[in-house]
Amino acid sequence: MGPEDARPFLGIGRRTRYGTPVPNFYECQRCTACCRWPGQVRLTDAEIVRLADFLELGESEFIQRFTRLTHDRRGLALQEKPSGACVFLMGNDCSVQSAKPQQCRDFPNLWREAEAENQCQAIPRTLGDEEYVQRVAQVTGRTAEAVREILRSRQRT
Repeated sequence: MGPEDARPFLGIGRRTRYGTPVPNFYECQRCTACCRWPGQVRLTDAEIVRLADFLELGESEFIQRFTRLTHDRRGLALQEKPSGACVFLMGNDCSVQSAKPQQCRDFPNLWREAEAENQCQAIPRTLGDEEYVQRVAQVTGRTAEAVREILRSRQRT
């Protein structure tokens, strides 16, 4: 992929009613590039319960087998494989796809990750403001109002 093929993760030019550049909606192709980046996937208590239930494990067993302390020591994150990939990445599939954490659900549409445009194979789609909000809400499991609030908060930063 050459520079002429690079895809910006935030749109340029036209601005949304939230004051942010119009982002493209990125249609995930499940390439799993995001699952291979080193980093931490923070977990909420509710996500621990959901993942443990999905794997038919008790919460304590799930925590022992699949989590670690976050870098700031303020919570738990998913463990990684030695390569930096997610512990739940099996080949090119997420073994917990239907129960995956919100942080994972939010990618690529609600992340600001510079490396993403070079590695992620999501297909960009230019949409109107409200259609963008509705599509992001659909793929992330967030409410449309929660997506709007995220866009508003970006305007303030």
